[in-house]
Amino acid sequence: HCPIRKQSSISKRKSVRICLQIKASTSLMKQMNYTIKIKASITAVLFVFFSLSDCNLSERSCAALSSVLSSQSSSLRNLDLSNNNLQDSGMKLLSAGLESPHCELETLSLSGCLITEEGCASLASALNSNPSYLRELDLSYNHPGEAGLMLLSAALEDPHKRLETLRYGEYCCFFTFDPNTVNRNLKLSENNKKVTFEKELQSYPDHPDRFDVCHQLLCRDGLTGRCYWEVEWTDFVYVSVSYRGIRRKGDSHDCMFGWNSQSWSLICSRDRGYSVSHNNTDTYISSSSSSSSSSHRVAVYVDWPAGTLSFFKVSSDSLIHLYTFHTTFTAPLYPGFGFRFLTSLPKSSMNLSEIRL
Repeated sequence: HCPIRKQSSISKRKSVRICLQIKASTSLMKQMNYTIKIKASITAVLFVFFSLSDCNLSERSCAALSSVLSSQSSSLRNLDLSNNNLQDSGMKLLSAGLESPHCELETLSLSGCLITEEGCASLASALNSNPSYLRELDLSYNHPGEAGLMLLSAALEDPHKRLETLRYGEYCCFFTFDPNTVNRNLKLSENNKKVTFEKELQSYPDHPDRFDVCHQLLCRDGLTGRCYWEVEWTDFVYVSVSYRGIRRKGDSHDCMFGWNSQSWSLICSRDRGYSVSHNNTDTYISSSSSSSSSSHRVAVYVDWPAGTLSFFKVSSDSLIHLYTFHTTFTAPLYPGFGFRFLTSLPKSSMNLSEIRL
């Protein structure tokens, strides 16, 4: 269902302005072609606000939206696409509509859409082709990289472009490991941002939060918002998020990341590629996504309010989607990390990577 609310007001020219404010359901994009046909017959519409936040949009949806933006009868002025997994491929499709001379969009929200430098390049190109309308752009909770920000900052400073506001950053989170949770076969270094498996037991004091058997640890701080971080790894590791209440003592599934209802894991193997695990269910990720690169860096994006947890492979500053969990989170999530139980190789390690904006 797509509820539509009509409002009328008088502009400076005393003409009637009709505002269609549309809050879409996930089925809206299936009706997009129908919407385009309807729009051609609504000649009185001067302003439309489209909110498509958290609608699980696909590339096909982006292609349909691009058609709306480039339509000669388009009256779209404000578009909210926040918290959709558009990535660079979707941004490229949208940019084809944004660069159309018929597009008069004024505000565009792409917060939390997993856009990288490549997507920013498409967006900057569209602004070069059609510089006269877009004045507000929200790219917060994305991964534009230094080069992507330079391209869009140049548009912000260009007097021939109308862009006035550019929001970015706010997506990346910086964590440190919690020493009180660290298993004694794990050694911390680099200000508690690197962990390495060691055969020799470390001399950590007893603590009720410590994993006594499983080769695991948690970070200090939990999260209940949106957050992105990256991890460098070697050999065989678990990159996880967990509720604080996960069991710490023993070697049962209740203690192991990804094998209970308290935690979710991306399993990274040098030999076997990637798989994900939650509540004792393991899902292998196809080789087309998990192979083809020697990159040992992965990214995690949590949208706690929307109930999504996404894992990516980071390769040459681009993100390759691996898997997304959809659920309802009920407590703060803590980043967690683990090593292959009983068979961990000496010097296997993980780093919480620095992220350059």
